[in-house]
Amino acid sequence: MSALVRHTLTSGFGALRHEPTAKRIRADLGGDTVVDSTRAVLLWEPRRVVPSWAVPVEDVRVDLRPAAPVPLADDQVGLRLPAVSRRPVLDPSIPFRMHTAAGQAVDVVHRDAVRPAAGLRLDDPDLQGYVVLDFTAFDRWWEEDEPNVGHPRDPFHRIDILQSSRHVRLELDGVLLAESTRPRLLFETLLPTRFYLPREDLRVEVVDSATRTTCAYKGHASYVSPVVNGAPVPDLAWTYAKPLREAAEVAGLVAFFDEHVDVTLDGTPRPRPITPWSDRPPAS
Repeated sequence: MSALVRHTLTSGFGALRHEPTAKRIRADLGGDTVVDSTRAVLLWEPRRVVPSWAVPVEDVRVDLRPAAPVPLADDQVGLRLPAVSRRPVLDPSIPFRMHTAAGQAVDVVHRDAVRPAAGLRLDDPDLQGYVVLDFTAFDRWWEEDEPNVGHPRDPFHRIDILQSSRHVRLELDGVLLAESTRPRLLFETLLPTRFYLPREDLRVEVVDSATRTTCAYKGHASYVSPVVNGAPVPDLAWTYAKPLREAAEVAGLVAFFDEHVDVTLDGTPRPRPITPWSDRPPAS
């Protein structure tokens, strides 16, 4: 019997997983390079959907001091995503300190600054001597000489951007938001198709938002709020003014959260997808 590939990809979500990388990985803190390793591994704790960097302790140039014990997160922590896993998954909104793998939490201490529990020395024989690091506890990360933003990039995760002439219509509460026959379709592993549209194809006024988010594969997004029935709907759509190289084709285009609007594609309504953004304000 044939297996669905996404089930194969997600079958290990309940286990501790790692993958070596040939990249030189560095991290900066307070103006200093405090991590510099050519022996890094990508590390996924059980139920984590994005990886962290783990490096040998000797490749870290800060003090790592034992922190207070951190309890393991149970199945009450995480998001229910039936298309990915039967158990709740931990997406990037779940902080690093919520661990699902046993180990010794450590504080990262540089000069007089302490990043509490920003590291984890795992109780795993295959990773003895390694420390997993909280991406957000450092100022900048580098893969070779290029910045790594958002979180470590998963080599088994990719985006494809294709030009299309399909007819896309987006509505909210019966109000037409946008309509286009020239979208860019962005396909991303384990996520719904996103429809990036020229601003000229929007049918409502949009106002700029102060909200910003970061994607490891596309870059820094800014948000807009469409005005529906006289009031802005906060952060319902986003755009990348200067995306990363892999996402250059969507520069300046606008995408809406399918989770919160009604999409009709070539005359056929599409169900609203279930994702980490389904039950939250869009940009959270």
